[in-house]
Amino acid sequence: MKKNIEKNYKLLVIIMLGFMLVVSILNAKNDSAIFDETAHIGAAYSYVTQREIRLNPEHPPLIKDLAGIPLAFMNLNFDTAKSFWTGDLEKKWDEGQWAAGRHLLYEAGNNADKIIFWSRLPIILISLLLGFFIFKWTREMAGTLAGLFALALYAFNPNILGHNHYVTTDIGIAAFTTFSFYYFLRFIKRPSWKNVFIGGIFLGLIQLAKFSSIVIFPIFGLIIVIYPLIKRSKETEVKTEEEKSIYSAKMKILGEYLKKGLIAFLISIFVVWIVYAANTLNMSKETVSEAINFNFPESQNDNPKNLYTNKTLNLLNNCSITRPLATYGIGMGYVFRRVSGGNGAYFLGQVSSKAFPAYFPTVFLIKEPLVNIFFMLMALGAGIAMMIKKIRLAVKDHIKNIFSEITAHFWHNIDSTSMFFFIILYSYISITGNLNIGLRHLFPIFPFIYILTAKVIFEFIKRRREKQSQTMLYFFVATLTVIMIVQSVAAYPNYMSYFNEVVGGPKNGYKFVTDSNADWGQDLERLKKFLDEHPEITKIRLDYFGGGDPQYYLGNKYLMWWDSKRPIENGWYAISTNFLQGSLYSTEKTEDDSYRWLIKEKPIYQIGTSILVYNITDAK
Repeated sequence: MKKNIEKNYKLLVIIMLGFMLVVSILNAKNDSAIFDETAHIGAAYSYVTQREIRLNPEHPPLIKDLAGIPLAFMNLNFDTAKSFWTGDLEKKWDEGQWAAGRHLLYEAGNNADKIIFWSRLPIILISLLLGFFIFKWTREMAGTLAGLFALALYAFNPNILGHNHYVTTDIGIAAFTTFSFYYFLRFIKRPSWKNVFIGGIFLGLIQLAKFSSIVIFPIFGLIIVIYPLIKRSKETEVKTEEEKSIYSAKMKILGEYLKKGLIAFLISIFVVWIVYAANTLNMSKETVSEAINFNFPESQNDNPKNLYTNKTLNLLNNCSITRPLATYGIGMGYVFRRVSGGNGAYFLGQVSSKAFPAYFPTVFLIKEPLVNIFFMLMALGAGIAMMIKKIRLAVKDHIKNIFSEITAHFWHNIDSTSMFFFIILYSYISITGNLNIGLRHLFPIFPFIYILTAKVIFEFIKRRREKQSQTMLYFFVATLTVIMIVQSVAAYPNYMSYFNEVVGGPKNGYKFVTDSNADWGQDLERLKKFLDEHPEITKIRLDYFGGGDPQYYLGNKYLMWWDSKRPIENGWYAISTNFLQGSLYSTEKTEDDSYRWLIKEKPIYQIGTSILVYNITDAK
């Protein structure tokens, strides 16, 4: 059985990626535009057609460029005479991205569904490429079976399937983080000029995927210093009478790594410059200067960092060659300002713009499939067991230089060690950060979790001496994998709002946490289908959270509603769970301006998972 699987691994890879492709295309077709896509899609189209980065500045342009490529071949209406393009800076930078997206999708006479679908396809392709890399890297580290297992953890994960068809940066940053790590570590292990060049390119691409990618630099910096110091080479293994010779050899190797690492970094900056230059061809010095002064006003003399940033960016803007780097700096500053401001979120009966320390650990435990969590715990336990065994052997063999053994382990396991420390660092930053808006923000560490889980489990199995023990463990893992696959298929189409059985599944998840975990506006078209199937509902009062346009889809059946609107009327209501929970549990809202009057009412229908339908007959 094992040999047959390994023999036919290519077919299995195609099947798993094929499953992802089919499900993703279906979701891309059936899900309404989610909240963030309004800004992203409008910006994507403007980047590829106008060559200006005015819209959605809080993200670098790479992912939007890719999403905008299919749209460039459509004859779309996009009026740049509108205020979202020509208005004052505050409207252009903070409101313009949303207005531009609504205009492109719903107000300019374009086919919104067609635009949304085609802009999502490049994101799906990125997710498939990421799946292939997960398989490839794990196979290189731990064998074919481990590679297939890691791919299964990824390809059948409901949270991945729930987001890999949206025009956002979440899948993109996960993919380019993985690519960047792979090629950087290949350079570290084999520092040829070819690997320096390729590593530099991907280091640039990750910076173009999302500004938060800067968290990889501390990890890469430590690796590039530590690895050459512990690297075993012919030069450092030569037995000499003086330790100075070994020290000099290591310093020479370190110098070579630092030199090549600097060149790789400079290549990455050049890649960033190329992409920004292509996206700012039509941006004048005056336009960029306005943006700099708006985001970093000189009037704030009490903030030295703000003043220094303003002067630096204006200096870069003064030269047409360095102007693209000025626009990169504007975006970087913009996103840090947003992060410091926080984001309102509902979590376990509370609503706050401040971070919940328990947010990400809790969301991970209730949104990841239980089988996946079991596999991760299994890998953790197996890893600890193998470590304890190695320590015991070292003590038994009277190994004096434990430090030497530790460095040797790091040297032989540079890939897995780097992944592990990145997971720790990124998790810490996420938990202590001030943006609690979804499990999707942990996506950059998901590929590494799957790779390490597969590697440790299959290494543990291979180390079993008894053939029967190996066979039983392989059967156990295979059985749980089949259960995981069946559960994933059964969860269709509610992948974005997936929650595991601990909290009652996707239908109940919104009671614990909302936003992109449960309700991002994905069910508006399903509401339209519901109303078509219920002609008795001629009017519905809708409070919708998302990127869809109710008027566009529901026409004259739609009545705008919100939580503080009074008087309460008899009739049909459709309330997005994001708005519902935010209103019910906000400490800033009273009985008269909230949805607390709905507490005693029971929803008659649940559209998808994110819209609750009520029929009020005794309004007071």
